[in-house]
Amino acid sequence: MSQAPDETTTFTPKFDEHGLIGAIVQDSRDGTVLMFAHMNAEALELTRKTGLIHFWSRSRQALWLKGETSGETFKVAGISIDCDQDCLLVRVVPQGKGNACHTGRRSCFYRSVSADGLVFES
Repeated sequence: MSQAPDETTTFTPKFDEHGLIGAIVQDSRDGTVLMFAHMNAEALELTRKTGLIHFWSRSRQALWLKGETSGETFKVAGISIDCDQDCLLVRVVPQGKGNACHTGRRSCFYRSVSADGLVFES
């Protein structure tokens, strides 16, 4: 049973019970997934208005601009939303050295899960 395609053109992001929506961040130049974070309505609005990506920190309970301390900001190239409007894909052009991860790596996804645990990717 397939459902009819959703042809909605109204942007109505579905935030969770904490007022957050997940955002997958992808390098627009080569498709590398750089990181995942959460946005609240204010972070999403600031991202749309400024062209720089903002998030909501669940641990600090605070809004933050990606790169505000590291200098590794992301210029937004485009934002897509999934069919349920409960997850964002934000395509970016990294500024600075291009490192997304707080560990200094380009991507936060630098380990693979194997039967024996975690394996560092090259």
